[in-house]
Amino acid sequence: MTELNAYGQTLGKELPDWQPRALPQKIILRGKYCYLEPIDVKHSRDLFDAWHSIDDERDWTYFHIKRPVTIKQCDYYIASLAASKDPLFYAVINISTGKAVGFLALQRMDPDNGSVEIGWINWSPLMKRTFCSTEAIFLLLYYTLETLQYRRCGWKCDSLHEAAISAAERLGFTYEGTLRQTQVSKGHSRDVRWYSIIDSEWDGIRQAMELWLSPSNLDERRKQKHRLAEFMPHL
Repeated sequence: MTELNAYGQTLGKELPDWQPRALPQKIILRGKYCYLEPIDVKHSRDLFDAWHSIDDERDWTYFHIKRPVTIKQCDYYIASLAASKDPLFYAVINISTGKAVGFLALQRMDPDNGSVEIGWINWSPLMKRTFCSTEAIFLLLYYTLETLQYRRCGWKCDSLHEAAISAAERLGFTYEGTLRQTQVSKGHSRDVRWYSIIDSEWDGIRQAMELWLSPSNLDERRKQKHRLAEFMPHL
C-alpha cells in the first residue's frame, strides 16, 4: 500500500520498526547434501581437480577469468578470494565425498538497507545437476533472508548466460530488468540481467525448496519425483 506525505507525494511502505541488519559472517552453513564454509587455500586442490575433470573451459565462458592452468596459480587465486570481505566467498563441500566442488559468494552487502546479492557462482562439472547445486543457493538464501532477516537478495548474470538465467528463474528469483553495456568481459560487451527474491516472497520459496530437497521427494533411484517448479508458489 502506498502512502502520501503532507505534500500529497506518494511514498513507499512505512517501516517504523526497521533496524539495520548484521553483516554476513564467515561461518559454516550446513545442509543435507552439502555445506558451505569460508573458502580457504585448503580447498584449492579439490577445486583444481574438479575444474580439470573436463578438458575444456566451457564453464568459464561467462566467468571473469580463465580457468587456472596450474595448481600454483589456483592456490594464488583461492588465497585472494579468501582474503576478500565483500564479496564474502564460501566453498561448497559435497558431504558424500568431503571434497570442495564449487564456490559462490555474498556481495554488495548492505546491512543498513537489508540488501545483499548472491554472486560469483562457480560450479565445477562435479557439482552440476546435483542436489548440491540447489542446496548451496538455498543455504545462502536461508542465511540472509531467514537468519539475518534481510529484505532482498539479488542475483545478476550475463544476459547471454542461458544456464544462469534458467537457474535464477527455476529457484524463484524474479526478473527485474537488463542493464545494457554495463561491463567489458574478456574483450566482449556484456549486458546484465537482474533478479531478486524479497522477504515477502521468501516463505513460499523456502517451503518449495525444502520440499524439493526432502528425502520424501526421492524415488528408489534417488531421483526427484517432482520438479521444483511444481512446488513453487505463483508469485
